Amino acid sequence: MFHPGLAIYHSEVMRLVNKTARLLLVAIVVVFSSSLLQAQDAPQTQPTPTGNGTYIAIDPLAGVKYNNRWDVSVGMAYGHIHAGPNLREGADLGGLDLSGSYWLAKHWAVEGSGRGYLGTSGTAPNADSLNGLFVAQYMFLAGPEYLGPHNKHGAIILHALMGGAYGDFNTDLRGHTPGPSGPAAFYTNQMALGGALGGHIDLNRSPNWVFRVSPDALLTGYDGTSQYSHTQWNFGISVGVQYKFKKKR
Repeated sequence: MFHPGLAIYHSEVMRLVNKTARLLLVAIVVVFSSSLLQAQDAPQTQPTPTGNGTYIAIDPLAGVKYNNRWDVSVGMAYGHIHAGPNLREGADLGGLDLSGSYWLAKHWAVEGSGRGYLGTSGTAPNADSLNGLFVAQYMFLAGPEYLGPHNKHGAIILHALMGGAYGDFNTDLRGHTPGPSGPAAFYTNQMALGGALGGHIDLNRSPNWVFRVSPDALLTGYDGTSQYSHTQWNFGISVGVQYKFKKKR
């Protein structure tokens, strides 16, 4: 049977790539935040010829409003977890982030989010030389969303989402005993507390389409036999697009 773990995950090269990717993602967030806060409301114009040879300036963001009732977003997601209570090695997972918002007022909305992360995890320390085992995490969250600083160029939006996280840790144990006491030292498959504290950095491309970067601190509370706390706070981020429906409040 094909196992999702690849040899490249076992090398120092992959670990270096993961660290570099995280640094680049943080840099993107910092640059976008700085650009938004420093953005001026000077029109972005594009010359359009008329029949008599003159030009009319068109601002592609002139119709940007923050009065929509609904919006949805989808992005490629990254999340980091520890698949067991005593593992030294973490798991860098990739997947999909699908979210939607219902705006109650100009600054307040209710947001729902579904996220799926897949990847492989190290298992050190273990006596059976296991490595690169497949793990997955699925999160189902909802909570309040707040529209912060914004203009026609973009916006900073904050959210505090809570709900559940389902961890699939035992699919790829290759015949070994599941649970923290087994050779892989993974959690057993379970539903647990989940959360995401962070928000969105939006760059408007048109009145309806937005380029979105969403950094979060991901909370999970998987249960296992350990002297350490089961609560985990890990970094997560997604990059994608948002669509604002035309229906207004």
